[in-house]
Amino acid sequence: MGKISPVSIKYIIHADLQLTGVADKPDIIGAVFGQTEGLLGSDLELRELQKSGRIGRIDVKLETKSGKTFGEILLPSSMGKSETAIIAAALETIERVGPCDAKIKVNSIEDVRISKRNFILDRAKDLLQNLVGTLPDSQAFTNKVTQTVRTLEITEYGIDRLPAGPMIDDADEIIVVEGRADVLNMLRYGIRNVIGLKGAKATDTIVDLARKKVAILFIDGDRGGELTIRKLAEITDIDYVARAPDGKEVEELTLKEIHKALRLKVAWEQVKAELKDKNGNNNKQKYTKRVEEPRPRTRPVISAELPKKNIKLMKNYAEDLIGTRGAFVLDESLNILGRVPVKELQDTLENISEGVFAVVMDGAVDQKLASLADNKGIRYLVSQNINAQSRRTRLLTPGNL
Repeated sequence: MGKISPVSIKYIIHADLQLTGVADKPDIIGAVFGQTEGLLGSDLELRELQKSGRIGRIDVKLETKSGKTFGEILLPSSMGKSETAIIAAALETIERVGPCDAKIKVNSIEDVRISKRNFILDRAKDLLQNLVGTLPDSQAFTNKVTQTVRTLEITEYGIDRLPAGPMIDDADEIIVVEGRADVLNMLRYGIRNVIGLKGAKATDTIVDLARKKVAILFIDGDRGGELTIRKLAEITDIDYVARAPDGKEVEELTLKEIHKALRLKVAWEQVKAELKDKNGNNNKQKYTKRVEEPRPRTRPVISAELPKKNIKLMKNYAEDLIGTRGAFVLDESLNILGRVPVKELQDTLENISEGVFAVVMDGAVDQKLASLADNKGIRYLVSQNINAQSRRTRLLTPGNL
């Protein structure tokens, strides 16, 4: 018999078979060819179709039970769907196989191309998953190349030959870090307006740059960072100070941690005031004026007059403080004048004569603190936990903003 190339198969006819007696495969195949001969005309003669390769080798699967035969006939076809359907219908006209009565019912005509498409789809998914599984390594390789290129951008700046990025001269704002490793980490994330100190001392180069540009001192979150501030305070003025998280160094921060630390930068004047306070050079003025107890309000005051961008910024400050037990002291432009522990907030406010517009804190607002804020002319006091009232200062939760 001729056979069809598996490549050209379009359809497979699936037909169920039932015989009243026992028969073998050759008997059934002979009946298929014999009883359809001349039935469909010369163009659809099964023997000729098989010789020309338009139908394939007929396969029969049999099972005998209690003297009866059951099975399935599989007939592959490379013809069109109409011709294939005619051949399938012709199989159902077979009534006998040898001495046995026969009943053939076409169960389905399988479109092999759909099966192949499904296989291709499933296989493509597997291949894609394996391909995606290799992407992190490729991405890590790309990132490493990019970081290496950025690291090569490090230069030696000024007569002091300080480690620096390539944008020191062009940038209006510079970031001063403690050492070369910090500069490398900043360059790794594309921050190029960065320059490092030599040790913890300010050189003539840093002093000169601080006079010409907005300078942010970005220190490690350890004792060494505090020492750097003290030494610089004796020599020059920086505009802002940013701190790495407690116990971390700038050289080990992620990009997200760097951005957060820079966003929470504190004004240099506030930092110097804190230094004086720690050194005992700032005599605290105790607040002794009696404050009239305010009348209770029945509902919180909503800060409707605040611009939306200010409301969003204050909410962001409140979110940043969650779990820190800290407080931000803000000016009218919502710049951070200082960040202090909640336990030191009252002393800090007592020693500030003016300029405080709002306080955002992670702690409870009691009546003593509310009265102090009211007396100092502070417009807003924001906390999740408010247990007080005030006449002028608006006591708000982040949800009331």
